[in-house]
Amino acid sequence: MKKLVNDVLNVVPESLEGFARLHPTLAILDGHTTVVRADVAAFRASGKVAILSGGGAGHEPAHAGYVGQGMLTAAVSGDVFASPSTDAVHAALKAVGTPAGVLMIVKNYTGDRINFGLAAEMARAEGIPVETVVVDDDAALGSAEMTAGRRGIAGTVLVHKIAGAAAEAGMPLPEVAEKARQAVSRLSSMGVALTPCVVPAAGSANFEIGPDEIEFGLGIHGEAGVSRQVIASSRVIVGALIEKIVADKGLVSGDRVVLLVNNLGSTPTMELNIVARDTLESLADRGIAIDRAYCGTFLTAIEMAGISLSVLKSDAATLAALDAGTVAPGWLANGSTIAPPARSAARIAIPPTSKKTAEEDGTGSAPPAFLDAIRAACEALIAAEDALTAMDQKVGDGDIGRSLAQGAEQILKSLEGFAKRSPKAVLMAISEIVRRSVGGTSGPLYAAFALGAANALTDDFCASEQLSAAFENGVRSVSALGGAQEGDRTMVDALVPAVRAIRAASSAPAGLLAAAVAARRGAAATAHMAPRRGRSSYLGARVLGHVDPGAEAVAIWLAAVAGQTSAE
Repeated sequence: MKKLVNDVLNVVPESLEGFARLHPTLAILDGHTTVVRADVAAFRASGKVAILSGGGAGHEPAHAGYVGQGMLTAAVSGDVFASPSTDAVHAALKAVGTPAGVLMIVKNYTGDRINFGLAAEMARAEGIPVETVVVDDDAALGSAEMTAGRRGIAGTVLVHKIAGAAAEAGMPLPEVAEKARQAVSRLSSMGVALTPCVVPAAGSANFEIGPDEIEFGLGIHGEAGVSRQVIASSRVIVGALIEKIVADKGLVSGDRVVLLVNNLGSTPTMELNIVARDTLESLADRGIAIDRAYCGTFLTAIEMAGISLSVLKSDAATLAALDAGTVAPGWLANGSTIAPPARSAARIAIPPTSKKTAEEDGTGSAPPAFLDAIRAACEALIAAEDALTAMDQKVGDGDIGRSLAQGAEQILKSLEGFAKRSPKAVLMAISEIVRRSVGGTSGPLYAAFALGAANALTDDFCASEQLSAAFENGVRSVSALGGAQEGDRTMVDALVPAVRAIRAASSAPAGLLAAAVAARRGAAATAHMAPRRGRSSYLGARVLGHVDPGAEAVAIWLAAVAGQTSAE
């Protein structure tokens, strides 16, 4: 891996710091990798609807590049290709939320939908009106009934612009949301990759591709496409993409559209212009008129060579919104500096809250064996980071190893302070730690597991009586939040067999040992399951033969817990 970075753990905050320093109209939300308008205090007094978006890093100039008057009010960033945490999104909602409300624009990925959705519920409970619009413009997946759904890709930028113009014009939240939903309904995109990309924390590409091959119909997280094809001329590739997009939205001769030609990262400008030329000709040959055409680097997959095309059926209102003024640097010449560089990035403090966290509440005494089991699970996940990363690169985006190891590291830092808290309070605190430190889908799912388990405990903890109920309630919370069932090829395929094993056992130690064995068998079985949830669902049969990394992680930490318990 050759990258101009300092520390792979600080890639995102350092990148955003540099970006904010170059653009004094932007600021960083203190304590988070979130970019907000530097004039957010004045904005809050304007009575206008705020627009919030975000997702994993690695898509620059998205999402921070679209923060500014006329587009986004704030953009929340997770780690590279990993969803931001629920707490990060909630902090952003508090920072920009006003009585006029907030519209969240979320791309259709499981982690984003879960984290943004939970944060929205938390904000509504605090009196902040929130509406959510989900972008699912990826035509490569068709109707996507048997997957996690159509992905949101580069067309999302056009939705940002249209919603931002509506909010800037002073429209109320329901109307702003409707403008965005209408745009999504008329939007279709599709991409092609010539090379993979390298996630800094992984250090290697997520997939290998031959010198004469391309990945057709890929997402934006460095994953493989829906099919692999032999490379052809730009004209042939563009023709195939446009044919799919036109069919997806039923476009016919006489229709008018907006075109966005997007660089996925390292496509030379010369080639991008050739693609734009061929796309304009392909649409014209079909009798489709182009009202606006944008070509540049709008939403990337780090340094992936390739392009995506987005087509939006247009009307007068759409064109007016796209033509409306904005100072968002990512829209203006794809990130050209619009003011002299600042000496340092401005920072905005998060509005205070009076509610105590779970780490501040709860007293008691956690049994040493309980804390030892937590330590063993964390150490096992840290040791398995590289193996889990390699597994996830084959079936997903390669982030699970670092995500889980990062959460485990943060739990270990707090473990000593847990000794004077009840197991219930410890699990509640772990839920908060994981929610804050683990990105992607894993963070909220493990946070839900810990919280669900905590809710089944009483402060007078007795392992033999409460273990089964706590574990089962935690698994139930994971399934309810993520929507996965046994057989969907997820972590649930290791958790549910473990629940059955614990139920059938005669004692807590025996139950944990049986659960570890059952989880290992459940994880192994995922290698032969068709994926129906998460990013693996986009790859279909290509994942067969590979164990689901989420299920493998469960088997790893359960084995560590069982081993610790049997050694006591």
